[in-house]
Amino acid sequence: MADANGALSSLDDFIAHSTEMLFVAGSDGALLRWSDALGQTIGPALAQGTPLTELFHPEDRCALTTRWEQVRESTDPVHVHGRVVSAERSYRPLACVVRSARSDGLVYGSFRDALIGDGALDELTELRARDRMLRALIQALPIAMWAVDAEGTYLYHEGKGLEAVGHRPGQHVGANIFELYSDARVAVRRALAGDPVHGMAEAHGCVWESWMVPLSEEEGHVSSVLGFSLDVTEGQRAQQALQTKLDVIEAQQRVIRELAAPIIEVWDGVLALPMIGVVDSARTADAMESLLEAIASRGARFAVLDLTGVQMVDTKVADHLIKLVRAIQLLGAEGIICGIRPTVAQTMVALGLDLSAIVTKANLRAGLTHCMRRLTARPAPPTRDVA
Repeated sequence: MADANGALSSLDDFIAHSTEMLFVAGSDGALLRWSDALGQTIGPALAQGTPLTELFHPEDRCALTTRWEQVRESTDPVHVHGRVVSAERSYRPLACVVRSARSDGLVYGSFRDALIGDGALDELTELRARDRMLRALIQALPIAMWAVDAEGTYLYHEGKGLEAVGHRPGQHVGANIFELYSDARVAVRRALAGDPVHGMAEAHGCVWESWMVPLSEEEGHVSSVLGFSLDVTEGQRAQQALQTKLDVIEAQQRVIRELAAPIIEVWDGVLALPMIGVVDSARTADAMESLLEAIASRGARFAVLDLTGVQMVDTKVADHLIKLVRAIQLLGAEGIICGIRPTVAQTMVALGLDLSAIVTKANLRAGLTHCMRRLTARPAPPTRDVA
């Protein structure tokens, strides 16, 4: 008996004076003995009977509790990683190894500083970093992040975007998405069937662009859907305002084009197209299209192109004008060009254009007079031969 007591005393001395961070705990996890090195590391939080879980950060206690069942059922060493309270009243990452001694019901363990190369710690650190980044995003962006199970019940509901509709974080947890948003029924059902969904919808006076991602279990069936809903109301309003401005500009341009090349019906069957200012290829093409449509719709017999207000044209415009007159002729009408200025005449001559089949007049009055005469002309009565 004396030898056994001596052995226990020697073991206690070894634990107490070890340079390693050693401890002994009961099967319930209550601390019984520990080394001076562990006491210096953890500080006042370490006391007789303190549950081992209380040394861990609240977010890491669940992992220890889960592993503790393995410790009690087996003598194999169990590894746990987490943040442990320190003498500086902060948390430091430590790796813990615990092992049960089934003979005396005690659990022996040790702590060590977690190394960068520790795979489990690397994974834990990566998960925490991802969680911090995700939380930073959903707290900074106008986004609502949510998740529903296979029945449509909300499991998660967070994000800064909830502020725009007056919702609190987690407000929908426990509620059913199909009851709250009947319009989302088809999209959510598609996601639960395994198809990722992306679309736009209105809710609570806001426009949301949503992505729904199916989450599958190891067996392959979809158990839940993760959703991201981005508030794009301001963007939609800006796009609508921009579209309105573009529509106004287009209407103004249409009016300008009509004013730049107004088609005037001066008499039944006689149209006049006065052109003023700078005439380019685009303007000539617009005038050609409008004039040909007017001739066809009104059944005009004459179309007078008045170039009195045109100071000069380039070779492309001059060619367009000649083609316009020929197109008028193909519609069964007669095209007359009047008011050609000397500079314009020189351009046409330089092009070598054949104007022999085109009627040209000095001014608009002469052109209209020509049309009136043609309209009022009567064929001469037939003459009788006198025997």
